Amino acid sequence: MSEELESTQSSKPVENDSTKKMKAYKADDTQPRKLSGEENPVPAAEEPKTAPPTKKTSRRKSILTGILGFILLIALGGFGGYSSGIKARVNAENANLARDLSQQFSFALVDIQFGRYENARIRLEYIIQKDPNFPGAQEKLTEVLVLSNIPTPTPAPTATATPDFSGAENAYARAQELIRAQDWTGALTALDTIRKLDPNYKAAQVDGMYYFALRNKGHDLITKEGNLEGGIYFLTLAERFGPLDNTAIGLRDGARAYLTGASFWELDWEQAASYFEQVAAGWPAMWDGTMNANQRYVIASLRYAEELFNASEFCAAYDVYSKAAGAGQLDEASLTRQNQAYANCYPATEVPPEATSEVPVETPSPGP
Repeated sequence: MSEELESTQSSKPVENDSTKKMKAYKADDTQPRKLSGEENPVPAAEEPKTAPPTKKTSRRKSILTGILGFILLIALGGFGGYSSGIKARVNAENANLARDLSQQFSFALVDIQFGRYENARIRLEYIIQKDPNFPGAQEKLTEVLVLSNIPTPTPAPTATATPDFSGAENAYARAQELIRAQDWTGALTALDTIRKLDPNYKAAQVDGMYYFALRNKGHDLITKEGNLEGGIYFLTLAERFGPLDNTAIGLRDGARAYLTGASFWELDWEQAASYFEQVAAGWPAMWDGTMNANQRYVIASLRYAEELFNASEFCAAYDVYSKAAGAGQLDEASLTRQNQAYANCYPATEVPPEATSEVPVETPSPGP
């Protein structure tokens, strides 16, 4: 029995000082540590875990910011392009409308000239509907309404005494009758009488009648009488009351070019031919009481071509002769010079004798 007790006691490990210190250290390691200067230490498990920002996070933010900025720029650019496109389309529509209204106004003036007052009224009302401030449209509409209501006078069987048109109203009626009879000079005289008697009497209608009479008087002076200076003058006066139609503008420009070409006659044939070529292209029958534009163009061209021929400029001379021949018949001397100019400008090339000599042809020898 005593031996069993001794063996039991001897199996327990003996605790020395180092073993006690190790146990004390392990026990202390399971307790929360106290920081220096703190009375109530915070357990290690309850400390806040705030990790500092890394470089990867900052880079992501920069990329995201750049993408958002790029998207914003694209959106702003798209909006700007859309606004610019709308503005361009509106401007184009306005330009097309202005061009259409101007063309309709020109057609209305032509309708008025030839007495198609109903067509002119429809055109002018369309213009005013689209643009109430279109220059001259309201005045021309008033003129059309006046002219369309002029009664057709019956010819008097016998000559009657000239009535007294002392009042503005009588002068106005007289002017209407003269316009209908296409007596432009008498109509202008009656209109002048109205303005002297009462400057405010039917001012818009009188202005329209002034335009009509002045425009047609200028047209007749140029086309029927060959009075180019007078025609230009009256067309310019008509332009003060309203814009001229394309026919009147072209006629006035042609008359001016005719007079300019005539100023170079026998002084500078090149300039004379150039100006009369322009006139002959649009108004070949325009004349100044002596020759029409086409005749002057042919003569000036032949004189200019002769100068080029004498200066040995044969190719240029041949071209001018050819153009003149297309507008009129050449005289014998001009035709001879044209042929000589062609021969000098396009000389015949000699064929070398080698090209004309016959090439010997080998004949095959008969077979054995």
